[in-house]
Amino acid sequence: MVQNKNAFMKKDLVGRAVGDSFRKLAPADQVKNPVMFLVYLSAILTAGLFALSLAGVFDDGFVSSGFILAISIILWLTCLFSNFAEAIAEGRGKAQADALRSAKRDVTAHLLADPDDRTRTEDVPGAALKKGDYFLVSAGEQIAADGEVVEGAASVDESAITGESAPVIREAGGDRSAVTGGTTVLSDSLVILVTQESGHSFLDQMIAMVEGANRKKTPNEIALQILLVALSIIFVLVTASLYAYSQFSADQLAVANPTSVVSLTALLICLAPTTIGALLSAIGIAGMSRLNQANVLAMSGRAIEAAGDVDILLLDKTGTITLGNRQAVAFLPMGGCAEEELADAAQLSSLPDETPEGRSIVVLAKEKFGLRGREVSGQHMTFIPFTAQTRMSGVDYDGGEIRKGAADAVRAYVEESGNPYPPQCAKLVDEVARQGGTPLVVAKNHQVLGVIHLKDIIKDGVKEKFADLRTMGIKTIMITGDNPVTAAAIAAEAGVDDFLAEATPEAKLDMIRKFQSEGHLVAMTGDGTNDAPALAQADVAVAMNSGTQAAKEAGNMVDLDSSPTKLIEIVRIGKQLLMTRGSLTTFSIANDIAKYFAIIPALFMGLYPGLSRLNIMGLASPQSAILSALIYNALIIVALIPLALKGVKYREVPAGRLLSHNLLVYGLGGIVVPFAAIKLIDLIVAPLLGLL
Repeated sequence: MVQNKNAFMKKDLVGRAVGDSFRKLAPADQVKNPVMFLVYLSAILTAGLFALSLAGVFDDGFVSSGFILAISIILWLTCLFSNFAEAIAEGRGKAQADALRSAKRDVTAHLLADPDDRTRTEDVPGAALKKGDYFLVSAGEQIAADGEVVEGAASVDESAITGESAPVIREAGGDRSAVTGGTTVLSDSLVILVTQESGHSFLDQMIAMVEGANRKKTPNEIALQILLVALSIIFVLVTASLYAYSQFSADQLAVANPTSVVSLTALLICLAPTTIGALLSAIGIAGMSRLNQANVLAMSGRAIEAAGDVDILLLDKTGTITLGNRQAVAFLPMGGCAEEELADAAQLSSLPDETPEGRSIVVLAKEKFGLRGREVSGQHMTFIPFTAQTRMSGVDYDGGEIRKGAADAVRAYVEESGNPYPPQCAKLVDEVARQGGTPLVVAKNHQVLGVIHLKDIIKDGVKEKFADLRTMGIKTIMITGDNPVTAAAIAAEAGVDDFLAEATPEAKLDMIRKFQSEGHLVAMTGDGTNDAPALAQADVAVAMNSGTQAAKEAGNMVDLDSSPTKLIEIVRIGKQLLMTRGSLTTFSIANDIAKYFAIIPALFMGLYPGLSRLNIMGLASPQSAILSALIYNALIIVALIPLALKGVKYREVPAGRLLSHNLLVYGLGGIVVPFAAIKLIDLIVAPLLGLL
C-alpha cells in the first residue's frame, strides 16, 4: 500500500494522466465540474467563432482569426490542465489499485460441510464461497475470502494488504480473529467462517476506494463548489452587462464598439475562480491518497474531512500512550521479609510466564540480586497459569506454594486459609496505584511477602504530541480499564487533558454522545466487538485491521497497520486536507485582482481612455494583455498541481494563527505572483502578436 511520495512524477503515471486528460474532455465528465464546464463551453464557443471567421461568416472587426484561435487554444489547454490535475491524482490511486489486484486472484478453497470435521472437505473456487460458509486453509495457502477464525491459530503474512513484511498471529476468539482474503497462512492451519459475499471483500473495497470509484464529494467540498458556481453565475451576468453597457456607450459616442465577444469571453474566464475549480477534485483525491499511503483505508471522504475538524480525541492507554508492556521496576517487601526473599519468590512464580510483565520480573530479580533462572525439570514443580477467574498465577513445589496476582485476589487467597491480610500491604498497593503503577501482591504459603511494582512505560514524545494537539484546540482523553487513581497518575505523566477510568462499552458510548450533544466532533480507535457501539457513534472511527469484523464494520476507517497511534496521524492528514483547500482557495481568489488590472483596462480603454491609468503593469497592448492573463490563468493550474497533491505544510498552530499565516502567504502571494508573471508573459507575447 505504501507508495513513493513523489509517485505523481513517475513517467508511467504522467503518461497515463495525459491520456486520461483527453478522455475527460467528454461532456459527461466536464459537466461534473461546473466551473470548468464554463471554460469548456467557452472553448467550444471560441473554436466555433474561429471556424466561422475563416469561412467569412463571423467578423468581429477588432480581432483577427489568429487571435481568436489563440484564445481558443488557451481555453482548451486550461480544460486539459484541469483534467490532468484530477487524472494525476487518480493515477496514484490506480497504481495502488493495480498493486492490490496483483494480490487478488481466485484460489481454491477447502470448503467444510461440517466445521468440526476437518477431514471432510470439498475443493471449490474461492469466488464460490458464500457468507456463512466454513473453509480450511493450511500453511502455504492463500486465504480465499474475508472471515473470522473459528478454530486454530496460525502465523499469517498480510504484506499484500498492509505492506508490512512481518507476519502476524491470527487465532480463534479474542480481538485478533479477523482474516483478510488475499493474505497467506505461513504456519499451522485455520478454520475460517466467511463474513463477506464474493465481490464485497475488504480487498475489493480497498481497490474501489484507492481508485476513487467510490469517492463522493464531502459536505465542505460541495459547499465550496456551490460558492464557486454562484460566483461564476454572477460573473456571467456581469460580463453580459458589460457588453450591453459598452454597446450603449459606443452608441452614445457614435463609434464602433471595440469590446468583442471573444475578448469578453476571455474576461469571463479570468474572472471565474478557475484555479481552485480546476484543483478542487485533485485536492480531495490527493487527501485520500495520503491516507492510503499511511496504510489507512477511509470508507468515505467525509471521514477524512471530519478528521480535520475533530476537537476531541479518545485514545486507548495501552499501545497508544503506553508501550503496552508493563515492566517490573521495584520489589516492595513488608514485615520481616527481605527484598531478596520477595524477589526470589516472585522470580520463581514467573519462570513459566511468557508475558512481558512476567519476563520483566525475572530480569529485575536477576539484575538486582543475581538470581538466575532455575532448572525446573525434575523438581516436582507445578506451575499455576493466570486465569481471568482467579486473577493469580504461581507455582506449587515440594513443601510450599507461591501465588502472585491482583491485590483483592491474593487477599481472598490469604484469608481463605485463616491468615490475616496485613494493612501495610493495602497501603503499599494504594501507594503504587497513586504513582500510576500496577501492584502485584506476592504470597508464599498463604503469607503475604510484599508487592511488585509494575510500571506502564509512557512512549517517548507522546507528551509533546499532546501539547501540540492542545495548541491546535484538540482535547485528548485517555481511555483505560485501570482504577481512577492509577489512571489519574498515568494521565498526568502523559500530559492528556482528561481520562475515563474503568471504561466499559457503555461508558465510552455515553461519553461520545455527551461530547457530540455539546457540539464537538469526536474521534476514537478500537479493535474489539465491545468497541463497536462507540465506533459506530464516533464522527471519526478508526478500526484496527487486526480487530474483529464487528469493529471494522462499525468504523469509517480501517488502519491496516493496526497501530493505535495512527489516529493522531489521521487527524493531521485531515487538517492538512482542509488547510490545502483553504490555502489554494485564498490564492485563487487573490489571483483575480491582478487579472482585473490586466484585462479590464485592455477591454475598455477604447471607450474610456482614462482607464489606461489602471494599466499599472504597463502591458504592451489590449490583445497582449488579454492573452497574457489567459496564459497565466492556464499555467498557474499546472504550477499548483504538486502543491495540491502533496498538500501545504502541516502546522500545529491555533486556527486563528493559521488563518493569519494563510492570508499572508497565499493571499498576499496570490496578489503579487500574477502581477509579476503576467508582465513576464506579456514581454514574450507582445512581439509574437504580429504573427496572429
